Amino acid sequence: MQKSLTIATRKSPLALWQAYHVRDRLEAMHPDLTVELLEMTTQGDERLDVSLQKIGGKGVFVKELETALYDGRADLAVHSLKDVPMELPEGLELCCFTARETPFDAVVTRDGLAPWANFDAIPEGAHLGTSSLRRMAQIRALRPDLKLSPVRGNLGTRLRKLDSGEFDGLVLAAAGLHRLDMAHRIAFETAPEDVLPACGQGILGIEIRSSDKETRECVMPLQDTVGARAGRCERALNRHLNGGCQVPIAAYAIERDDSLWLRALVGSADCGTLLCAEGLGSLDDPEALGVSVAEDLVAQGARELLAQAGL
Repeated sequence: MQKSLTIATRKSPLALWQAYHVRDRLEAMHPDLTVELLEMTTQGDERLDVSLQKIGGKGVFVKELETALYDGRADLAVHSLKDVPMELPEGLELCCFTARETPFDAVVTRDGLAPWANFDAIPEGAHLGTSSLRRMAQIRALRPDLKLSPVRGNLGTRLRKLDSGEFDGLVLAAAGLHRLDMAHRIAFETAPEDVLPACGQGILGIEIRSSDKETRECVMPLQDTVGARAGRCERALNRHLNGGCQVPIAAYAIERDDSLWLRALVGSADCGTLLCAEGLGSLDDPEALGVSVAEDLVAQGARELLAQAGL
């Protein structure tokens, strides 16, 4: 068993929380193990004035961390699974998926405004900020009267923009607010019937060098069977659609009656068009279910819809 490990992580508060969470669990399971953090600033963190699509999508948040794995400065990287590209560089792999925090989105109102109870309670023409084309597509289909604008930055930066009056509300991943003890800012969490989450949302993925058997042995006790099934199913759907992590694709897999139930959609962020599909599959082959539901979306014109969006 290894005596020390180094985790590559971004410096944002949420990324550090995730890395420290994994560090503490590893050290608790392996009392003789010392885990250190290699804190890094990525291109996605630095270029806040440019949309993610223009600088490579959410993959820009992981490239520098993967370089640290390649050159040996780090043994593992901890990611929000929803931010990890569908295709990993040769020699690297996601070996471990943690238990899922809430996968849903949260609507946060500006400080001083009465919290909204649901989408119906949002005033007509209210201005919402979100970084996600997936959210934009679904909210436009649900409430076409709302004004939607992109917003970049870490969680604290976005909340400061909200409270300064740039927006009436924000739509964020609820998991990050829970993890940073900011759940009190949540007006309401979205229901999957209204807004399906991103592929892998709420799950942490641990990336290692494929050849590093000792690190794999150390981290695999963190694997959660339910989280792994859902994450692999949802990512298989996204991969089959040639999607990424900054596209209007949503997927949500849960276990039901000894089967895996996957709901998914592809949307148009500019006009609110949604293509929806769902299916049941075996718990033993989550990837097959992801591909099957993706094929249903393809038959409805999903690839053409994504192509029209330039994605």
